[in-house]
Order: sequence, then structure tokens, then C-alpha cells
Amino acid sequence: MEALTLYELNHLVRQTLELTLDDEYWVRTEVSELHVNRHCYMEFVQKDTHGNGLIAKARAQVWANRWAFIKPMFEQITGQTLSAGMQVLVKVQATFHELYGYSLNVTDLDPTYTLGDIARRRQEILQQLRDEGVETMNKELPLPRLLQRIAVISSATAAGYGDFCNQLHGNKRGLAFKTELFQATMQGNEVESSVIAALNQIARRMDEWDVVVIIRGGGSTSDLSGFDSLALAENVAQFPLPIITGIGHERDDTVIDLIAHTRVKTPTAAAELLIHHQEEEMDLLEDFAARLASTTTILERHRNMVERLATRLGNTLTIIERHRNVVERMTARLANTMHILEGQRNAVELMRQRMTLHVPLLMDNKKKHIQLIESQLESASPDRILRLGFSIARINGKAIHHAADVKEGDEIETTLATGTLKSTVTWKKI
Repeated sequence: MEALTLYELNHLVRQTLELTLDDEYWVRTEVSELHVNRHCYMEFVQKDTHGNGLIAKARAQVWANRWAFIKPMFEQITGQTLSAGMQVLVKVQATFHELYGYSLNVTDLDPTYTLGDIARRRQEILQQLRDEGVETMNKELPLPRLLQRIAVISSATAAGYGDFCNQLHGNKRGLAFKTELFQATMQGNEVESSVIAALNQIARRMDEWDVVVIIRGGGSTSDLSGFDSLALAENVAQFPLPIITGIGHERDDTVIDLIAHTRVKTPTAAAELLIHHQEEEMDLLEDFAARLASTTTILERHRNMVERLATRLGNTLTIIERHRNVVERMTARLANTMHILEGQRNAVELMRQRMTLHVPLLMDNKKKHIQLIESQLESASPDRILRLGFSIARINGKAIHHAADVKEGDEIETTLATGTLKSTVTWKKI
């Protein structure tokens, strides 16, 4: 029996494959390993649908001339770098080499298939967050009225971090902000662990911060898979402070963009959001201060008005009191006059009686005399004198007899038949 050499057997396998298989096939598979050294070398696997066990595995390579086309095309469409763990749809040639054995030569790759798988995984993460009841927890946190203390998660060397700080601290209104950087890796395999570690550092000093900003601008927009992590999403969703993301990509949203409190496109936009929020609060405070100042002015005006009214009321009460005293004095005088009249009436009555008893003629004479006296008394009555147009002028309660008794500026009370006047001396003639 003639034996074959190993090379002859492998060469036979190679010929058989080349003769029996078509040139190319589209294959659905998962990338388990990937290395680039001018050419791209990968390992494809297929897992058991009922577990994690492997049911198929193959080495694959993308030659440099094809890799130069496939890599940028994949990144442009998916927004991510081709990496281990991704589901891919690749066009391959099955090859067998006598020395290197079986492998697949990748000639094309459909990024839309991977894009669909990425979207599916994102939806699975979002659904799990919904099932856990935490998907909207961070969004439901109220933004503080003052957003001045900003905890920033970023790479210290990221251009976006510098843009954020320049925009924030150089705002036109001179608003003051306190920022502190919590460094994290913003691309690659360490995104999840480093961002979670930064969040934990912030949480330990939570009372020192008003809001958390996660920014990534300046890095490659093709490496976003680290932000589509379930563990990172759970941390962001349940974080006790509002989180603003400005990861610096416009075409697509990562999972943490979707569950963070607020998502903006760039680090600069994140700074503008904080500035605008503070400007609105400043405008409200300035408006309130203006209203308060206006209210204070109105109150001061009313206070002055009340004081003037109180002064006028005091003056009126003083005048009323003076008039009351005048009336009391006039009443006392009137009572005294009535008493005198009553005495004289009694005397007249006595004289009438005497005249009646003694001599009628004497009575007639006395009667005439009495009538004369009554007429004189009536003529001398103060009321009659006042009704005739005369008046009584007083200063400080004393009757004025001579113009020399007063001087210019004195206040004079003048009693008339039907009232009292108060006047001020502006001139006099002696």
C-alpha cells in the first residue's frame, strides 16, 4: 500500500476545496479575536444557541489592500471600530494551505448587519433597564436652581475637555463655576470600568456637586462601544445627581446618552447648556430684585403719604380742641349773662309788686324805668352786638382792644354772630 506524505495529503485537500467550493460565501459569525499588523487577523466562532459552548471556529484574515477599504467603511457606517465580540456578516473564500492549514480569506463585510446587531444589543440593554425600573430615574431628577459645582468625567488630554473648560469659565457674563476633573478612559476596553470608578469617586463626595458632566470630544468617534455597557448604564441611570453627556458624536446615541438626564452633542454644547441655565436663573434673580426695589419704593411712598395724613389729622385735632375750648368759654360767659338777667328780672318783679302795693303812678314810672332798663340791657347783649355786625377779636384767648396789642404773623380768633374765624395778621395800621 503506497502512503502519502503530509504535504501530498494537504495538497489534495487544497485541490479538493478549490474544485468543489464556490469562490465566495456570505457567512454570519462572531469575531472572538482580532489583531492588526498591516494585515488584519481574526478568529471567527459560532456558539451553541442553548449555551456558550462553541460549535464552530475558523481563522480568518483580511489582507492589507482590502483592510484599507473595509476598516474606514465599517467605522463610518457603524460609528464603531471592528472589535472582538461583534456579530458580523462577511464575504469569505475558504482556503487551505499545505503549511498553514484551513482559514477564511475575507474579501468584504456588510456593516449594516453589525449595525443591526449593535442596535439590538442596545435595545436589549434598555429593555433590561426598563424591567429593573431604572431607565428614567436619572432623567426624573430635578436640575438644581444653581448649577455651579460641576464634576467632570473625561480624559485630561481630550481636546473636548479643554473646549468645555474654556467655554464654561470664559462665559461673557462672568458667571462663576467650580469644576473638578475625574479622569477616565474614554475609548477602548477600559471605558466601562474607568467611568464607573469615576462615578464612584464623585458619589463619595456627592454633597460637593450639583451635576455630573461626561464628555469625550477630541477622541475618535468610531470607538463608542464602551458606552453601550449594561453595567455603566445601570450606574448612570441610578446615579443620585443629574448627568449630562456630551460625548462628541452626532450621528448616533449610545445607551448612556439615552438614559442620562440630558444629552448634548459636544462638550462645548454641554458648557453652553450650563451657562444658559445659570443665565436664566440670573435673569430671574435680577427681575425679582427689580420688582422688590419697585415694591420698596411704592411702600416708601405710601409710608410718607400716611405720615403726611397723620400730621394733618393731628393738626385738625388741635384745631378742634381749640374750638372746643372757645365754645366752653363762650358757654360759661353765656351762663353768667343769663344769671345776671335772671337777677335783674327778679328785681324788676319785686319793684312791680311794690309799685302795685303803693302808688299806681309810681308803678307806671317804675314800669317805664324798667322798660328803659330792659331796652338798654337788650341793646347791651353780646349776641345783639354780634348780630349788628360787630365781632370780638382775641389773641391767646384775650380780647384785643388796640392794634398795638398784636404784631404781624400773630394768629387771631374772631368770634362772629354765627361762628368763629381764625386769621393771621399780615399788616396793621395804628
